[in-house]
Amino acid sequence: MCEWTSARRSETSHFYKTFDAQCVTIPQGEKHMTTDYKGIPAGATAIIPRLFCRDVEAQIIFCCETFGAVESVRRPGPDGRAAHAMLLFGSAMLMLESEWPGLPSRIPNMDGSSPVVIYVYVEDVDATVARALARGATLVRPVETQFWGDRIGWVLDPSGHMWTVATRVEETSEDQRKKRWSNTLSTNG
Repeated sequence: MCEWTSARRSETSHFYKTFDAQCVTIPQGEKHMTTDYKGIPAGATAIIPRLFCRDVEAQIIFCCETFGAVESVRRPGPDGRAAHAMLLFGSAMLMLESEWPGLPSRIPNMDGSSPVVIYVYVEDVDATVARALARGATLVRPVETQFWGDRIGWVLDPSGHMWTVATRVEETSEDQRKKRWSNTLSTNG
């Protein structure tokens, strides 16, 4: 088991607060998740979601035109069409993949039943949702301001991936969020 030390607030993101932590040596002499861990390539994040797509090229266009993503890598499959891509959303990364024989991962159903929802922050949620709809997405939940301070809308993209599109419109404290959530539960309960 890892013992966390040196936890301190980091202001590295203007969307949410993060914590820097360091893991110390455990009795067996193993180390886990240290801040100087070398197993992560330079410029990469520790977690990179991979979306399996019917048409990787169409998904690249959707993400770049809707969310302002930047394509950093594209690799062809046996047919010459894009089979893999890496997109950048600011410092966040997202991989797009074609289905591959021998791998169990599959493209999502078009009914929105995927257990995975990508939560993406943008500068203007209303304009971004409008762009998504203009590019073939389906509105699942209209844009509304939420108790925690985000204005969000849900869309199902043309490939069947679910997105929660968000813009922070109010900074709230944990006490405010607890009180608002309690009010929501008592009103809707």
